[in-house]
Amino acid sequence: MSYLESTVKHVPSGFRKILYLNWPLILLLAAVSGTGFLMLYSVAGGNLSTWAEPQMKRFGVGLALMIAVGLVPIWMWRNLAGVAYGVSIMLLIAVEFFGATGMGAQRWIDLGFFRLQPSELTKITLVMFLAAYYDWLPAKKTSRPLWVLLPILIIVLPTLLVLRQPDLGTAILLLAAGGGLMFLAGVHWAYFASVIAAGAGLIAAVFQSRGTEWQLLKDYQFRRIDTFLDPSSDPLGAGYHITQSKIALGSGGWTGRGFMQGTQSRLNFLPEKHTDFIFTTLAEEFGFIGGISLLTLYALVIVFCVVSAVMNRDRFSSLLTLGIALNFFLFFAVNMSMVMGLAPVVGVPLPLVSYGGSAMLVLLLAFGLVQSAHVHRPR
Repeated sequence: MSYLESTVKHVPSGFRKILYLNWPLILLLAAVSGTGFLMLYSVAGGNLSTWAEPQMKRFGVGLALMIAVGLVPIWMWRNLAGVAYGVSIMLLIAVEFFGATGMGAQRWIDLGFFRLQPSELTKITLVMFLAAYYDWLPAKKTSRPLWVLLPILIIVLPTLLVLRQPDLGTAILLLAAGGGLMFLAGVHWAYFASVIAAGAGLIAAVFQSRGTEWQLLKDYQFRRIDTFLDPSSDPLGAGYHITQSKIALGSGGWTGRGFMQGTQSRLNFLPEKHTDFIFTTLAEEFGFIGGISLLTLYALVIVFCVVSAVMNRDRFSSLLTLGIALNFFLFFAVNMSMVMGLAPVVGVPLPLVSYGGSAMLVLLLAFGLVQSAHVHRPR
């Protein structure tokens, strides 16, 4: 028994769980969010109430929810995984009929006091359901065809609903996170080789479908692909976002122009500067050092999650923690690749830094599940 555990056992049980929380992880999440508040204050030209203050309030609510979720026994979340997945599917269907439209996409449900984006919630409920499924399934059946087909259907259903909104970025994240969790659960590598081959065929079919009656992507999504391949082909149109993003990234140098001194964001050359492209503002104002510092914080969050999962002897808890860590990694990896021109622009926010209510609250709820798995792990 460690010194901490020998000390904690004398603490009343009502406070014991709070001491068992993964506090270093909470501090890391607060540091990342604090970076976001700073950048939202900067891109608003020194105005706190525009974006930074609402984001701070959301973080406060999300932090309280994370701790509350973390204190609930993990077996309860295991039992509710199927219900949570079902609710998220119903919400995605509700978006089809009652969804609010913004920027050409129908992705939100307007609750009056809050606009809920069900696709954000689905990223977490999908991981919960798959973790519960593989916790229930005997290990020897993991790679049998029948038992591989069911999780594929579980992943494909919400992916198709999200594609209809349309939201290609979230659909890709759902496929990647679901497939990654299947791999972590022990599904044989041959299935993934088959999927990669099929994916290559699908990419070819997507390009072949352009301009036909059976076109597989929207016109604006094809323009994003064209922009990714050659941003200079339309620098004032479809290539404007990524061109301005690269200018901001390059002008930051090693140490940056200084806080609130970024010309690209201050002069409004940089589009979506408070959401998808906020990393370029950070890189312009704080340079390479600022960018690598944020990336280090992200990496430490992943490390703490992986260590917690490896130390956990409960299969559901371990898979759930790894799945949420994978989701978090995909978030910032895709966003950073996107703004640096290494991937097409698909509208994925920078986790805990970009402005957005649904994304922040759902992500903190997800880390609440990580805390629950950490607090209630077998000791």
